[in-house]
Amino acid sequence: MPPKVVATDLDGTLLRQDGTVSDRTRRVLRRLDDAGVRVVFVTARPPRWLAELADVAGSHGTAICMNGAAVYDFATATMTDVRGFAVDALGALVADLRAAIPGVALAVERLDGPVYDPTFATEHPVPADLMRRYIEESLSPDPAHTVGKLLAVLDGVAPAEFFARVEATVGTRAVLAYSGAVGLAEMTAPSVTKAAALARWCESHDVAPQDVWAFGDMPNDLPMLGWAGRGVAVANAHPDVLAAADAVTASNVDDGVAAHLERLLP
Repeated sequence: MPPKVVATDLDGTLLRQDGTVSDRTRRVLRRLDDAGVRVVFVTARPPRWLAELADVAGSHGTAICMNGAAVYDFATATMTDVRGFAVDALGALVADLRAAIPGVALAVERLDGPVYDPTFATEHPVPADLMRRYIEESLSPDPAHTVGKLLAVLDGVAPAEFFARVEATVGTRAVLAYSGAVGLAEMTAPSVTKAAALARWCESHDVAPQDVWAFGDMPNDLPMLGWAGRGVAVANAHPDVLAAADAVTASNVDDGVAAHLERLLP
C-alpha cells in the first residue's frame, strides 16, 4: 500500500550537497502532491531557512522545523505546535553549560530569529545587521522570542569529547541531537524530537504510523525512522541510520528519495 504521508529530512537527504532540489525530485514531489500524498519536510533547519523551499512545498506546504520545536506553514510563514524551552529552565541550562565547559560559545534559534554569542563561529551566513550579544540578554517570556533550539560549539576540542561534556551537563533537561554539522551540539526542550512532532501532526490529520514513509540520514532522524511504518535511509547516511533503517535508497546526490518514491507513481 502507498503511504498517506511522506516525511523527509532535507539537508543530506532530499536536498543535494549544495542545498538545491534536483529537477527529478521536483517532479516526484509534484506528482505525489497531485496524487494526494502529503509530503512533510522534517528538518533541523530554523524557519528562516525554509522560505527558499516554498516553490517545492506543494499544496501541503508543511515543515516540522528546529528538530521538532515547531510546525511551519509555507503559505503564511507562521508556526504552530511550538514546543520551546521555558525561560527559567533555559537560563539555568545556559549558566550550567558556561560553568562546566569554559570557553563554550552559545546561540539560540528563536521564533523571530537567531541570537549568537559574540564568539560563536558558524559556517552559515550571518546577517550583517544581526546583533551579537551573550544569549542570556535575549531570553524573554514574550512568545515571539520562544527559543526552539540551543546551539553550542567549542574550539580546540574533539567533537566526541565535546558532545560527551554537553550531554553530561544537560542530562534530561534537553534533547541533544546530531544533524551532521561537525562539532555543533543542537539542543531542544525535553521530549522535543522530530518523531514526537511528526506523531502529533499525523494524529491531528488522522494518519497512523503505518501509513507514513520517512526518509533521513543522521542520528537525529533515527526516532522518526523508527516511528514510521517504513523508515528509509539514503546511501550517504550515518552508519547508525543505515543499520536501523527498513530500507536503503541511493544517496542524496543521486536523488535517493525520488528514486525510492517513483515506483509509487503511475
